[in-house]
Amino acid sequence: MREIRIVFMGTPEFAVTILSGLLEEGYNVVGVITAPDRPAGRGQKLRKSDVKAYAEAHNLPILQPTNLKDTSFIEELKALNANLQIVVAFRMLPKVVWEMPDYGTFNLHASLLPQYRGAAPINWAIINGETETGVTTFFIDDKIDTGEIILQEKITIDDKENAGHLHDRLMIAGKSLVIKTVQSIENKEVKTYVQNDDFQLKTAYKLHSENTKINWTAPLQDIYNLIRGLSPYPSAYTILENGGKEQRVKIYNAFAKAESQMYIPPGAVTIADDHLAIATPEGYICITEMQLSGKKKMAVKDLLNGYKFDKNAKMR
Repeated sequence: MREIRIVFMGTPEFAVTILSGLLEEGYNVVGVITAPDRPAGRGQKLRKSDVKAYAEAHNLPILQPTNLKDTSFIEELKALNANLQIVVAFRMLPKVVWEMPDYGTFNLHASLLPQYRGAAPINWAIINGETETGVTTFFIDDKIDTGEIILQEKITIDDKENAGHLHDRLMIAGKSLVIKTVQSIENKEVKTYVQNDDFQLKTAYKLHSENTKINWTAPLQDIYNLIRGLSPYPSAYTILENGGKEQRVKIYNAFAKAESQMYIPPGAVTIADDHLAIATPEGYICITEMQLSGKKKMAVKDLLNGYKFDKNAKMR
């Protein structure tokens, strides 16, 4: 059995769960690499990453490079004398970093590679209506998410769950898979296989204002999948026209209601007791939780107590 000395690289909550799993299993984490503190909130106070906060609480050595090719950082990394690096929700590494440890550098990715390479695999799996996804560990190479696969674990996607719920389930599955991967390296049992690109691949594109806006003329199921695939973050949005004013609206929770014949213009707003029914060519998207620009996120039934929609209100 090999003696393992780990450098862990990550930034968000997802990565914290994996790091905690390594410590719980008694692995020697000799250093943590995470993003520099960044201004956040109205006061623009510096905010440490979730991984940094966890590492500080567990007295782990921390490095926060702005440039991963910087000579001083490379020397500090070498001085940690790690023989394995684990990357979870970090950023692309230069070759000088990923080839450094004797036992390699592996990444945990929240999809069944080679499908959904890229920045937002959890969101896009739901947006595209997948019924299955999973987690993958693979050795990093000089491209993004293309290295040789070590292990995978599949999970089913419920047809009503949102990205936040799926994120949490994949986080737990990823924790287990990373431990299994380290054990296989530790016991000299690791086996890998090359990713097969000989079929149509779907990409987990970065999310931005163009691909998170709702098109009310799209198929009903596609709109519903977009809403749950972007909830709770960054959230699907639309523009509300009401009372001669326009404002951006984020939609967090909704359900789809199919209607065989629709004569109402897409985007038209109908008020129900506890939701807003927004017309589509195939039925209604019934919004139950939303956020008006500059306001708090709230249940639609509460919003309707104080906010008035005129008869010509519409989403676009």
